[in-house]
Amino acid sequence: MTDAVVFDLDGVLIDSEPLWDDVRRGVVASAGRDWPADATEALQGMSTPEWSAYLTDVVGVPGPAEDVAARVIDGMVARYRSELPLLPGAVDVVQRLASSWPLGLASSSPRRLIDTVLGSARLTEHFRVTVSTEEVGAGKPSPAVYNEVVRRLGVDGSRVVAVEDSSNGLRSASAAGLRVIAVPNANYPPQDDALALADVVVHSLDEVTAGLIG
Repeated sequence: MTDAVVFDLDGVLIDSEPLWDDVRRGVVASAGRDWPADATEALQGMSTPEWSAYLTDVVGVPGPAEDVAARVIDGMVARYRSELPLLPGAVDVVQRLASSWPLGLASSSPRRLIDTVLGSARLTEHFRVTVSTEEVGAGKPSPAVYNEVVRRLGVDGSRVVAVEDSSNGLRSASAAGLRVIAVPNANYPPQDDALALADVVVHSLDEVTAGLIG
């Protein structure tokens, strides 16, 4: 029995990981710093304070972390306004499941980007609760963001299904006690140990149906 469904945003509903990578690399390059080989994977799931601190403290981008974050987020907003890269089936799966369950969103994106994406895609009204990791004090793989979504929905986490794609996202949802559907992103596949945490693995959002969730 399922009482609610919670979606991740980046990599599940919107193909944003390449944009995040490109915008962050641009900020790093403009500062004359090199992009670490493991940075792309390391940054996935981090909250805004976490990834901006990583760029300043680990990569060496000069300036306050808050200023670096603002530059990256401004770049992301500009890219989204130019073209919103929704993944195939994203609008349909949200509309389909919203007719049967209350929906939540647990995202590593900052509030400004969550609202931009959902508003542009005309999906805002379908989500009862949306939470950014910047609002809970810890990014994924911490379960904090999922715990907060479940709390606001007023449901039992063991009766909630999460739809995730990344290693840190899968770990976050699993640690919060949710049942997990994995929709791996081909360009950024999750690690085997993280994928093993999923209850179900599908290849596309079209497979995420009411019948699958139950």
